[in-house]
Amino acid sequence: MKIAVLTSSRADYSILYPLLLNLKRDKSFDLNIITFGTHISEKHGKTIELIRKDGFEIKDNFKTNPLTDTPFAISNSIAKTINNFAKIWLKDKYDLVIAIGDRFEMFAACASSIPFNIPIAHIHGGETTKGAFDDCFRHSITQMSNIHFTSTEIYKKRVIELKGSKKNVYNVGALSIDNLKSLNLYSKKQFEKLFNIDISLPSILITFQPETANFNLNKQYIRILIDALNEIKDYQLIITMPNADTMGNYIRKELEKFINKSINAIKIENFGTIGYLTCMKYCTMMLGNTSSGFIEASFFPKYVINIGKRQEGRIITPNINTIKINKKEIIKAIQEFKYFKPLKYNRVYGDGQTAKKIITILKNV
Repeated sequence: MKIAVLTSSRADYSILYPLLLNLKRDKSFDLNIITFGTHISEKHGKTIELIRKDGFEIKDNFKTNPLTDTPFAISNSIAKTINNFAKIWLKDKYDLVIAIGDRFEMFAACASSIPFNIPIAHIHGGETTKGAFDDCFRHSITQMSNIHFTSTEIYKKRVIELKGSKKNVYNVGALSIDNLKSLNLYSKKQFEKLFNIDISLPSILITFQPETANFNLNKQYIRILIDALNEIKDYQLIITMPNADTMGNYIRKELEKFINKSINAIKIENFGTIGYLTCMKYCTMMLGNTSSGFIEASFFPKYVINIGKRQEGRIITPNINTIKINKKEIIKAIQEFKYFKPLKYNRVYGDGQTAKKIITILKNV
């Protein structure tokens, strides 16, 4: 089975990693990885090199990330992605395309395949993020897809509602749990040697992405977050940079200004899969509005302060404290960590066998 697996960013590659390993090892599949989006961007860490370092060959790659963070640039990037992928589908014949998530680039890649009648398998459909325009892209990919791999039973039911059919809709769990169960994470000493960060210190892992559904408010939001972080002196602030979204560059620049002036803040462009999960494991808490605060963090479980509406609509596990983007509320939520009691993983996102389940289903379907 000749399969094209699409990856447009460091985030989706990290999630796809266990599935890519299984596809590579199984002789039933001819694995072809196509990279686009920010993978070739120097500013975003040129993460295409991480994929090669992990031992994967890349069939095709091209740069489609927007040059700026304006709505026009995002729309232009969608058009560029469609055009590039149309050439790929014309050049090579695939039995199946595997797409993941909800990014505008992923939507464009899938949309371009429809006239070529290439079946699509979609991972992470049925989810909701009301504070980002990802919802329309995710649900559009669901409508374009033939096979659906959801991360929970709730999301499976939503895909069935969207499609109006139960055919080829499977709850397989989240690939991120496979990573956490199978990867050998770094020790604290290895982490410090690799990234020059002493993770044994009390630390907050921070990721703030723009709310693209309300992008005009992002200037206000990032100012509030930085005002709150200026008050936090008892923690090491480990800040990862945002994706290529509307207002993403603005948020990046404001965070960089803060980090350059701060004595306890550290900028991270790209940890890599193992580095990021290791940081999550050993950090005191997480702060921001990233999906990893919902799925991966539930495994430990890690105390998560989820701010704003970007992820509104996702399943809220007991380790998540959702608050408004408000300086006093952010500071109060950080102080309330002392009341957080250790919890056990409640298995809402599966048992860490997602990649194997997907492989089995693909062979049978």
